[in-house]
Amino acid sequence: MPEGPILSVVPGGAAGEGTLTVVGVLGDRLDALSAEARRALAGAAFVAGGRRHLEAWRAWVDAAAGRDAGARVVPVIEMGADAQGFAHHVAHLVVEDRRDVVVLASGDPGFFGILRSLLQVVDRDRIRVLPAPSSVAVAFARVGLPWDDAVVVSAHGRPLADAVGALRLARKAAVLTSPETPPQAVGRALLDAGLTMDLVAVCSRLESADEEVIELPLRELARGEFDPLSVVVLVGPGGLQALGWDSGTSHPPGAGGPEPAPAPAAGRTLAWGLPDQRFDHRHGMVTKAEVRAVVLGKLALPLVGVLWDVGAGSGSVAVECSRLCPGLTVFAIEQRAEDAARIAANAAALGASVHVVTGTAPDALEALPDPDRVFVGGGGLEVLEAALRRLRPEGRVVASYASVDRAAAAAERLGSLVQLGVARGERLPDGTVRLAAENPVFVCWGPTDEPDVAP
Repeated sequence: MPEGPILSVVPGGAAGEGTLTVVGVLGDRLDALSAEARRALAGAAFVAGGRRHLEAWRAWVDAAAGRDAGARVVPVIEMGADAQGFAHHVAHLVVEDRRDVVVLASGDPGFFGILRSLLQVVDRDRIRVLPAPSSVAVAFARVGLPWDDAVVVSAHGRPLADAVGALRLARKAAVLTSPETPPQAVGRALLDAGLTMDLVAVCSRLESADEEVIELPLRELARGEFDPLSVVVLVGPGGLQALGWDSGTSHPPGAGGPEPAPAPAAGRTLAWGLPDQRFDHRHGMVTKAEVRAVVLGKLALPLVGVLWDVGAGSGSVAVECSRLCPGLTVFAIEQRAEDAARIAANAAALGASVHVVTGTAPDALEALPDPDRVFVGGGGLEVLEAALRRLRPEGRVVASYASVDRAAAAAERLGSLVQLGVARGERLPDGTVRLAAENPVFVCWGPTDEPDVAP
């Protein structure tokens, strides 16, 4: 912060006494200020703010001064890197010297802005806030998305790891970047964490003459160079669709297909192993509910991470994993285009966030981020080996087989094996119940330090 105030000339007006007005500015457009903000500036004894806003202020008042013979001299105070020192300087002028001060700030000063620092040294009853739309609101407007369901993370003076942790659990987010943590650093951190995004946009110098909004892949974000003072908009799996517990139905009543997701309720229960009829599937090609329940237990799902469902079929395992742990980035890999479309429909109907990859494993796995969890529902031992090669430390693979030979070979690699024999009750014409056996299924899982297969 400079040692003394810099003088600027503004049109004449009566000086106030002991009030602090914080004016939000859209970019550098002072011409967009409200009449109330203009009156506050006209009566200010001091005008303060960052260099960009003060330069815009000086240009604006120079033009006004040329038209106003009653212009007066007003000190201008520039805010440097020391926000707390700046706040104390302003507080002294307002409280001790009983002067009117206007602070120019970006967008909404109460949204990750200078207002927090000012409130530490000036009583809120002495502060008037005249906000403009926040940079985040403008950024989401530029990409054409609502943001009432978005998580907003600031990288100003905060560990980037904290931001990544919050982003893991968010379908939609905005990151306020800084010189210490520019947009490309955010991109590299997201890639290192194994996250994927359906949409990435870097929004820079919003509402300025040189505004720039760029949509690009996550890898290009990590490799590029961008204005450090930007907003990075991120939309993860499912965030571009109207999904979630309140998503309603994707099929008209009685039209067939999956049942709608349950309506939101305070009494939502934790359940897995959903009935088979909740999933649209091809000729019974769905991991049966009882087997699915065991598979989900053996996966030991983490709160965050990357999960592959290889040979996904109807996508039942991928969908349930996403519903149970929304922080997971879930990929469903299926070679049949018809089944891949069915997985997407099942995910939409049940409010799940699933990336559907159409292709044949193991080749289709090459472009995916390394997994923390893998379920192999099809593809044989070659796919199992590919999953193990890519598995992250402390990761786990679960695989199901109908063949005892394949199951035995998989157990040698994974360490644990169980056979599931399920008999479902069926009602007979006379009202009695019989047990109808399903085909036995072998479930293998690991790697594990304590195999469940007896030596």
